[in-house]
Amino acid sequence: MILVRGGTVVTAEQRYRADILCGDDGQIAAIGPQLEIPGGCTVVDAGGMLVMPGGIDPHTHMEMPFMGTTASEDFFTGTAAGLAGGTTSIIDFVIPDRDQPLHDAYLDWRFRAGKACADYGFHVAVTRWDERVSRDMALLVEKCGVNSFKHFMAYKNALMIDDPVFLHSMQRAAELGALCTVHAENGEAVAFLQENLLAQGVSGPQAHPLSRPAALEGEATRRAITLAGLAHVPLYVVHVSTREATEAIAAARLAGMEIYGEVLPQHLVFDAGVYEGSDWLAAARHVMSPPFREKAHQEALWGGLVSGQLQTTATDHCCFCRGQKERGIGDFTRIPNGVPGIEDRMSVLWHFGVASGRLSEAQFVAMTSTNAARIFNLYPLKGAIAVGSDADLVVWDPCATRRISAATHHQNVDYNLYEGMELTGVAMKTISRGKLVWDDTKLDVLRGAGRYVGRPAFRRKG
Repeated sequence: MILVRGGTVVTAEQRYRADILCGDDGQIAAIGPQLEIPGGCTVVDAGGMLVMPGGIDPHTHMEMPFMGTTASEDFFTGTAAGLAGGTTSIIDFVIPDRDQPLHDAYLDWRFRAGKACADYGFHVAVTRWDERVSRDMALLVEKCGVNSFKHFMAYKNALMIDDPVFLHSMQRAAELGALCTVHAENGEAVAFLQENLLAQGVSGPQAHPLSRPAALEGEATRRAITLAGLAHVPLYVVHVSTREATEAIAAARLAGMEIYGEVLPQHLVFDAGVYEGSDWLAAARHVMSPPFREKAHQEALWGGLVSGQLQTTATDHCCFCRGQKERGIGDFTRIPNGVPGIEDRMSVLWHFGVASGRLSEAQFVAMTSTNAARIFNLYPLKGAIAVGSDADLVVWDPCATRRISAATHHQNVDYNLYEGMELTGVAMKTISRGKLVWDDTKLDVLRGAGRYVGRPAFRRKG
């Protein structure tokens, strides 16, 4: 058992002083002032610090095969890095191979994730439509604890679906009580612009943002929302990066639609200037989709988070090292899309959000943990500090600082987007299902200790 003593508990709704007793069953056993210390209990001193629900990253890609290579981060190293930064759960993505049944792909990903040292769940991508897909969606929802399906409107000739496939999947998800998630970019237009840029001899990383302008994200977001309205299904838009997409989501919510938006911390911090200059590798390391945008879009993203029109933060953690990025030398369309960030998400958001005065402590908890738990039907098992909830906690020092470096991070990748930044707000201790797994600078994790957490279908009116 662990007793977290003397901290200030911060949730998405409350702030109060209390001790928290974590039971041997991995759940919170008691909360209150000056709790008695049971025999044999380990005491964690949280004096002067905040105690918050462990972070939930609802968008990661561990060891994902993509663009001719495989992401360098596996489920063990990735979840370990997350724990070092205060993230205690992830929701990763099952991406079926061409013509592979969805359930078979799910089983493949369950096998890969068996090495995880923190809890995990899955979204499953729908990349085509036939009767087997329809049956497998039902199997995944009813027997496997999957309640969200991913759809790519980008990556033509790879993952992209057309509108009829999207509508079929949305209708089926609505029948099953599942949620649809979407990567919203106009993939046909992106492919057209990529071809034009290469024909003009523009082949370096600077062409990447030119091929994916903000207007294409806005158009695809509006179209996805329109289709969701036809299918009467809730929609979660991943990695919102533009004013256009933010405004489309806000307008839909104002009209009473169940639409959610996710923001990546890197889009709040970096802009399109990362693609400029003569250093090819430095620019290529920032190639992800959607790309980094002109700085003007950042205020819209912050505004969306502050107002609640955008609800969650995630990382889209998908790591590729130097040799993998260099596959795209001479052709920017072959640079593997993806960047790291799972270890740094919470510190980045605290530093640029809470410490800067943009966000309250409660908003921070909501957008790093509680909102994701609620949206994906994990609450109050996750995202809460309550008796009976999983004992996933982070003891947070709001004033401590740390300098970010690839030389000291735990992510299995040879660079860090935030290299050299000194951030205020540090996870001093992380508790995962009642086990102290991160203690200041010491990581104590067990390969395979992570648990698959199934998520029940939603019960909706009508």
